[in-house]
Amino acid sequence: MKSATTALTLGVGLLLSAGAAAAQTEKAAAGAKITDIEINLMRKDLRDQKKQVVAANLPLTGDEAAKFWPVYDAYTQETIKVNDQRYALVKEYAANYNSMTDDAAAGFIRRWIGVDEAGAKLRLEWIPKFEALLGEKKAAVFFQIDRRVGLMQEIQLASQLPLVQP
Repeated sequence: MKSATTALTLGVGLLLSAGAAAAQTEKAAAGAKITDIEINLMRKDLRDQKKQVVAANLPLTGDEAAKFWPVYDAYTQETIKVNDQRYALVKEYAANYNSMTDDAAAGFIRRWIGVDEAGAKLRLEWIPKFEALLGEKKAAVFFQIDRRVGLMQEIQLASQLPLVQP
């Protein structure tokens, strides 16, 4: 039953974010500017959906939950910092897309991979904290969920960015 709940939750989340991204793409094509407020609201919605997926799929006792959620919230605050870098790159990419030089394209892709590396390093730093809290298996489950949701969000974001034109 949990896998059906997960699939439904993720499917709804992806549809919602796809709809928001498509609407934003249409606004951008029409010349309207997407505001930071709109982006921040979408990001908050995605974080809320991720928390629901974690809650639905990570089996926690009452005591574990009482300890887990404050640590999860602290971890989320750190992931926001990494994602701030990612979204800044997206904004820069969008602003410079039509005048992208070879050097700018090379710099963009290297900085994007640097953000990916920062996300991986962050996970590595937090694994011991979650293992101490939940044990190794439950910490592994958490990071599997975290990674899967992150990858789905990444795919959604990447699908909205046009490829660099050679």
